[in-house]
Amino acid sequence: MAPIAERLESLSRSERWTALESIVVAEFKTALLMTEDEELPLADSFFELGLTSLALTDVKQRLEELLGQGISSTVMFNRPTVEQLMDYLTSEVLAELFDSRTAMT
Repeated sequence: MAPIAERLESLSRSERWTALESIVVAEFKTALLMTEDEELPLADSFFELGLTSLALTDVKQRLEELLGQGISSTVMFNRPTVEQLMDYLTSEVLAELFDSRTAMT
């Protein structure tokens, strides 16, 4: 298990979503050369925000390394917002850590 996954597992279910979202947002902000203070619109398309296909592939690879899990390349293009990616990560990639989004609220 990757260190990030272990850290998520140690958190309460409600804290896991927030922690994972912070990790995902940080990776996209880095790729977009944004500062920590800048707000990343979670519902905007990665491409509308200025990411290229190559940059998106780099973010995907970095997230895979951090999470210790594979992420489908098509998902990054078919679910091109942080909100949609979070739904995929919590329901497919890290499903064992997240029963459902509803259970966490």
